[in-house]
Amino acid sequence: MKPDKNNSIGRFRIIIIILCLVGIYICSSALHTMLTQKDYWTEVSKKFIRENIAIEATRGNIYDCEGRLMAGSVPEYRLYMDYVVIDKDSASRCKAQAWRDSAFNASLDSICDGLAKIFPDKKKTHAANVKWFRTRLLEGQRRKRNTWRIYPKNATYIQYKECKELPLFRETSYKGGFRADIIMQRKHPYGSLASRTLGSLRTDSNAAKNGLELSYDSILRGKNGVSHSMKVRNKRVRIIDVEAENGHDLISTIDVDIQDMVEKALVAKLKEPSVNGTLGMAIVMEVATGEVKAIANMHKGKDGNYYEMKNSAVSDLMEPGSTFKTASMMLALEDGKATLNTKVDCNKGMFPMHGRIMKDHNWSRGGYGVLTFSNILEQSSNIGVSRIIDDGYRDNPQAFVDGLLRMGVGLPLNLPFVGKGEPVIPQPNSKRRYWSKSDLPWMSIGYVTQQPVISTLTFYNGIANGGKLIKPKFVKAEMKDGQIIREFPTEVLVEQMCKPSTLKDIQFCLNNVVSIGLGKKAGNGGKLFEVSGKTGTAQIASGKKGYHSGTRRYMVSFCGYFPSEAPKYSCIVCIVKDGLPASGGGQCGPVFSQISQFIMAQSFNRDATELADSLSVYTPWTKELRSKDNGDLTIVPDVQGMGAKDGIFILKKRNLDVTIEGRGSITRQSIAPGTPIEKGAKIKITLE
Repeated sequence: MKPDKNNSIGRFRIIIIILCLVGIYICSSALHTMLTQKDYWTEVSKKFIRENIAIEATRGNIYDCEGRLMAGSVPEYRLYMDYVVIDKDSASRCKAQAWRDSAFNASLDSICDGLAKIFPDKKKTHAANVKWFRTRLLEGQRRKRNTWRIYPKNATYIQYKECKELPLFRETSYKGGFRADIIMQRKHPYGSLASRTLGSLRTDSNAAKNGLELSYDSILRGKNGVSHSMKVRNKRVRIIDVEAENGHDLISTIDVDIQDMVEKALVAKLKEPSVNGTLGMAIVMEVATGEVKAIANMHKGKDGNYYEMKNSAVSDLMEPGSTFKTASMMLALEDGKATLNTKVDCNKGMFPMHGRIMKDHNWSRGGYGVLTFSNILEQSSNIGVSRIIDDGYRDNPQAFVDGLLRMGVGLPLNLPFVGKGEPVIPQPNSKRRYWSKSDLPWMSIGYVTQQPVISTLTFYNGIANGGKLIKPKFVKAEMKDGQIIREFPTEVLVEQMCKPSTLKDIQFCLNNVVSIGLGKKAGNGGKLFEVSGKTGTAQIASGKKGYHSGTRRYMVSFCGYFPSEAPKYSCIVCIVKDGLPASGGGQCGPVFSQISQFIMAQSFNRDATELADSLSVYTPWTKELRSKDNGDLTIVPDVQGMGAKDGIFILKKRNLDVTIEGRGSITRQSIAPGTPIEKGAKIKITLE
């Protein structure tokens, strides 16, 4: 029997009609949903899926040169209470809301007592603190808020975990209403130490604001990831779309110990009544590498205390004063305009220079008379320096400026800081500025030119390391997961500043400044090691009034290096103050001396400690010592006759606080051998 063709066609038509009706129904339902139930289903989708949730990358840490954390990111928590249950189903919502309100009221006393213990207030009693939290929580309930801040400050992870143990708070956020937002905060374990060098982040956006934080932001910040969350069985599951890349760490050149000492020594001097400084700056640099071990900028606040408000040592342009005389005299030696045998008649402390009177600081006492080249720097004679430079370059002052630039004076350092200042040295041949005949002699003694303090130190550091001008360095390496992935090399700006003979002569003069000249207070009497450097005093111009304002301001300074025989560190100390007395040697020299002695003692002790294997048992090195104390760590050993390093190592093994005096071998010790060691005992050893 053949199939009926007409019947088959009829059945197909019925099926097509049914499918079309179903399609029309689906489309109309979708259209109805889109137009009339859009808001409802949008809310439903939000509950189940949250798109593009940022995964914040953890910012990299900043360490000091010894690996000690100076700046790091730690999680903190903003604590909230949600008093209103949100649910589409009114029955479920009412049930959940009734339970939450009942649990809150029943647990309120316990919650407030717990919060008062977790967040104690020194200004309040425990009872008063409990009352504060009770008032706070009840106010949020009265207002029916769904994001009510429980505590105005951020909580630590430990505090957050303790809060999660409280009644009601231990429930899920949907059930109990307690929740927390995680905020990454930048912390400085050493407080304000080197704060302007390290830099900070903006509180509103967590973006880098200044310092190394801003300069190396691309390395530190990392890259945020992306995720979304989906609600599955009343639980939210987070799905990561793009992983976050955490920032890399930086190892800075700063030494925490040196930085701390420099800041304390500087502030102590600023606070002295005879100084009462408005600003103090100090920098310590490693001679061979240019690594900045410490940089301090202490500004006097309105409350009379000192704070780091600005990186003035890097940004502020100032006339360097007498520390610039070293560059002038060095150029005169280099160009053959003078020798160590050159003598200058400084008259009675006053000398006419192109219509102006050049004065020495002792002009009221009759001046210096005739001075040799070295004497001029030792006594910081304005007349001596200016006469040598004026006689040598008055017919071609551009040669003087070009010579300074050739030696590296005035070169831009291109430091990694926003707002850095670059030296300004007027050009005699420039059409933009009128050049007066008196500009040359006054430039030679540190006026007319302007430069940041760090530029002055960079020049002296070049003298210390054999004539190689090195760019100051603030970061040693980039690190990821504890492994160094990139080291920052030392950059040489000028390979050879001058001839070796010139360098030798100027080093001789700088050593004399401290040993027999105005810089004596910067040294230590030559007992421990020798210091070389130059004093500086410059009057600061005040706006349109120039140098003739009512209250005169001065910048006093001392810049040098140590130990003179084999320089390891260079250092500059500057103080800005109002009125007299103003003396670079007398006011900055003692701070320089403190810094140098601390650093040398520290490095000396480190060297001594490194001589022995820290994992080995100490064995006395001489038969004489072994027979006197038998290695007994409870009694004072006999270290007389030993070298300093050996003796210090043995004494420190017994937890004795060691101070040294002199150079050479140990000849005397303040505590007799065989004396029982008392806790915290101090011993002095004398070297000859």
